[in-house]
Amino acid sequence: LSRFSASGQRVKSLNEYGGPCRQVGGVCKISSESSQRRCRTPDGLICNGRGECRCGYYGPRCECHDWVCATYDGKTCGGKCQCGRCVCHDPDGKALVTGRHCECDDSQCMDEDTGEVCGGHGKCYCGNCYCSAGWHGDKCEFQCDISPWESKRQCTSLDGKICSNRGTCVCGECTCYDVDPSGDWGDIHGDTCECDERNCHATYDRYADDFCSGHGHCNCGRCNCKEGWTGKKCEHPLSCGLSAEASLKKCRGSSSLPCFGRGQCLCGQCTCYPPGDSRVHGKNCECDDRQCEDMYGDICGGHGFCSCGRCICGDGWFGKHCRFPRTCDVSDAQSKSLCEMANGVICSGKGSCHCGRCICSPREWYVSGEFCECDDRDCDQHDGLICTGNGVCNCGTCECWEGWTGNACEIWVGEEY
Repeated sequence: LSRFSASGQRVKSLNEYGGPCRQVGGVCKISSESSQRRCRTPDGLICNGRGECRCGYYGPRCECHDWVCATYDGKTCGGKCQCGRCVCHDPDGKALVTGRHCECDDSQCMDEDTGEVCGGHGKCYCGNCYCSAGWHGDKCEFQCDISPWESKRQCTSLDGKICSNRGTCVCGECTCYDVDPSGDWGDIHGDTCECDERNCHATYDRYADDFCSGHGHCNCGRCNCKEGWTGKKCEHPLSCGLSAEASLKKCRGSSSLPCFGRGQCLCGQCTCYPPGDSRVHGKNCECDDRQCEDMYGDICGGHGFCSCGRCICGDGWFGKHCRFPRTCDVSDAQSKSLCEMANGVICSGKGSCHCGRCICSPREWYVSGEFCECDDRDCDQHDGLICTGNGVCNCGTCECWEGWTGNACEIWVGEEY
């Protein structure tokens, strides 16, 4: 790592990535907020409550140095700086707690009496036992009494798939996937997991617990509508002068989803959700002014105003969120050094450098990050929308707006409407 000699001169060596270290201007380029964000899990816990996030400075540009971590921001690391990585608790020295966010506790695979992992009949991965053929159970403690062929036959659904591709076959019985423990999205059930009640939820029903738009009953993934209602999700009133198809077409506008996936379509008219949030508006809910906010809630970086989900930047600023100044007092050499990775590549080869900051290629909408190192396609989707349109993608993880939760920000936990 780079350090300063007694005379104040920088001494170069190699960083952990094998490249020459360079601490630009002697200043660590990652804030304490970024450090915490890298160690925070989607549910908001730091290292899942099983470890410590130490310092948090790392990267191919040598942002991490032990000597920086020890004094940065007036805080002391208290030991070796782990560069933004979680140091998991290990009181007994068995290294049972692992994972990027200390999310895996392999002690859950151990037999309390014998201390064996998965009963000696399987392997443990992230706190779950994966049993050898012929064995099953949470800790592979049970042996199957039927042949593998018979087990497969009993688990095969009418369409020829094992557990309808919605579960796992254990000794001739299907264990259906628990897609959402909160129950907000229904469940998967049936002898061969053939029933998927998520199919009874309309696009906008993530705001409520109702199946079939509240106008019918869900029977093995299909809606049986009450009198006066029709449609696959019982979303269309028979009293409407339009057909169900014509109503949906009118609500889609230029989108593939009714009301752009942000509202309820009723007889060709969109009601934008959540009600009372003026940031979502338009005839087809096509304007989502939340898109003008960054993960800290700042609108257009404070340098512009929002118009139908897009930032109109003021003089002297540009970019998606008006974060880039058009001019600056930085030389080309200084600017390049701030954007250059340890391997000499500028902005990960996916953007251009301006005033010491990377501007990611607009042709590749999914490229983001301080050094264009992130791929927003890695963020979970729902209804075909990244983060369900209810949050922003931060380097592969959805940062949900207030009132939303879930890996894809698909679950509404705000006030009921």
